[in-house]
Amino acid sequence: MRSGPDISVVIVSYNVRPYLEQALRSVRKALDGIPSEIFVVDNASGDGSAAMVRGLFPEVRLIVNEANAGFARANNQALRLAAGRAVCLINPDTIAGEDTFRVCLRELDARPDAGMIGCKVLNPDGTLQPACRRSIPTPWVAFTKVSGLAALFPRSRWFGRYNLTYLDPEVASEVEAVSGSFMFVRKEVLDTVGLLDEDFFMYGEDLDWCYRIRGAGWKIVYIPEARIVHYKGRSAHEASFDTIRFFDDAMHLFVRKHFRTGWSFLPMWLLRLGIWIRSGVNALARLAGRLAPAAVDTALIQAGLAAAHWVRFGSLRHWASYRVVDLLYTSVWIVCLYAVGAYRKGLFSSAKASAGVLLGLVLNASLTFFLPQYAFSRKVVVLTGVFAWILLAGWRLGIRFLPQFTRLPFLGNIGRTLLRRRAAVVGTGPDAVALFERLNRRIEAGYEMAGLIAPSGEDLNRPAGDGPPVLGALADLGRIARSNRIQTVIFSPESIDTHRVVAAIAGGRGSQIDFKMVPRGLDLIIGSSSIDSIEDVPLMDLDDRIYRIHNRVAKRLTDISAAVLLAPAWLATLAFILLRRRMRLRRVPVAGDLARPVRVLRAFRGEAAVGGWTGLAPLFIDLFAGRISLVGSELRSWEGKPDPVGFKPGMTGLVQIRERGGMSGEEKERVRLYYLRNYSYLLDIEILFKAVFRL
Repeated sequence: MRSGPDISVVIVSYNVRPYLEQALRSVRKALDGIPSEIFVVDNASGDGSAAMVRGLFPEVRLIVNEANAGFARANNQALRLAAGRAVCLINPDTIAGEDTFRVCLRELDARPDAGMIGCKVLNPDGTLQPACRRSIPTPWVAFTKVSGLAALFPRSRWFGRYNLTYLDPEVASEVEAVSGSFMFVRKEVLDTVGLLDEDFFMYGEDLDWCYRIRGAGWKIVYIPEARIVHYKGRSAHEASFDTIRFFDDAMHLFVRKHFRTGWSFLPMWLLRLGIWIRSGVNALARLAGRLAPAAVDTALIQAGLAAAHWVRFGSLRHWASYRVVDLLYTSVWIVCLYAVGAYRKGLFSSAKASAGVLLGLVLNASLTFFLPQYAFSRKVVVLTGVFAWILLAGWRLGIRFLPQFTRLPFLGNIGRTLLRRRAAVVGTGPDAVALFERLNRRIEAGYEMAGLIAPSGEDLNRPAGDGPPVLGALADLGRIARSNRIQTVIFSPESIDTHRVVAAIAGGRGSQIDFKMVPRGLDLIIGSSSIDSIEDVPLMDLDDRIYRIHNRVAKRLTDISAAVLLAPAWLATLAFILLRRRMRLRRVPVAGDLARPVRVLRAFRGEAAVGGWTGLAPLFIDLFAGRISLVGSELRSWEGKPDPVGFKPGMTGLVQIRERGGMSGEEKERVRLYYLRNYSYLLDIEILFKAVFRL
């Protein structure tokens, strides 16, 4: 009599901790009373999945990979250890029905010729996922899918073979392939057919396995009595790589492996053409979505120019002569709108649109002086700017007012949909949960709450319950924001720690994330620019002024100007250093912006760095090259550790002019944090004056 387990369940997980916990609870319950074993292979998740499995599911055999090994290879790791007479591959973003494994085991015992059992796979809304029973995508079957014939004639046996849409989903049937989200396989199949093909990294390995199983003489059976719910594609959403490219590569690999011989070049060509067309359409759709606001602004600028023509000349008879000017002026305005952030965080901000139009008007008016060949009419330029300001700021203001149209629900819903931002709360304790629920209840607040973000890795193992999902740790914010489409990150009171807040903001620089906080005190506000009131919860904007584009441009121009104006002095000093036998120049690494070291040129006398003007002179080379700034953080030695309060090192700075007899690391961090919070061009000038008088 066989003493081992009847079923070995294998789950490969990648950054889907909340779903994995849910899946394991359902699998544990469905396996109750059945001799079984459960394997979880964690593909280098950064969301605390492995720790959660160890803490909540000690009976699970956990395999942790140091890097993402791919779906096929990770499954094979567990399959080699599996001892059950049946193995079940199930996705981590699923919920197994209570009798799913019993039904599959019973059917496998009742059908000696069945090598694999597939179940009915449901979407979260209860609808059927067609991929749970399908055909092998031969060139013809794939062509019917890509061409749309399968959708036009779903009941046709000739055109509906891709997802077998002509079959009743409530009737058991023999099929060519089942969904990779649930594959219940006889152990003997592994011994005869082999494991999953590890050439497939992601996608395609399930179809390849089904193809080989049927080729070995086994049958694949779809059983509707066994059911799972599948939150499709969660691991793909978490991926840091291009999943569409991996899907296309998998399809090409499958075709080359199984259909290279026995098929003419034309069906193969049609299949590849279909894959390329699908990829191209997806890419164009994403690009169109990003360019849509700029396209609207361009059209409105044209309308403004036409209105200016009409006011100036009483007709549009000179329109043709303004084609080149129109292109130049419009381009300047669009670039200025982008520069002030009107196409990023401030997409629906009438203030940013006004700033962009005003900046563009100044530049376009200047062009009429510097480029007289384009100075057709300054009045037209000014009028166009006025009309563009009204139109561009107006349509954004109109969208912000749409939610107030309570008598026209359709318009109100459009406004709320456009303005609503995906948000997450930093924190896992009671305060964070309460804040999340309060924001989630207030529909008019304009937030679509995605979940919680743990302040640190230790906070990931929050006690399980019915609360909001924990998406990951703050250190992994980039992946979390990308996979969950997070646009706003809100720090709860319990998570407020200057070190974490500044590290998160600095790490998110250049992204589209808005940072907000519920402050305990005004002394913790960094770059506050506006307040949103959600009941009694004030959300205050967090921003690094030093990284705003106009401030960066101003600092860079100042650096270059200083390097050029003082060139005779520092070049003479360099010549003096090179002529002195006891002094030499050497490049040394210093702590730069966050985790990046910067190698700067310093003057040394022996092993000691030279101070005063002599020590500063070599740095002008790096100042001109942009490696350092005139005013910035102190030139401290690079120790290989990231700095959360990091910005470009400077020849002088707030720490340098305040340092007296040594400052502790905490004091220096506080001073640098003050500079980051309160940065302004005037502050830089004040620091420079103090630094000059100290020399």
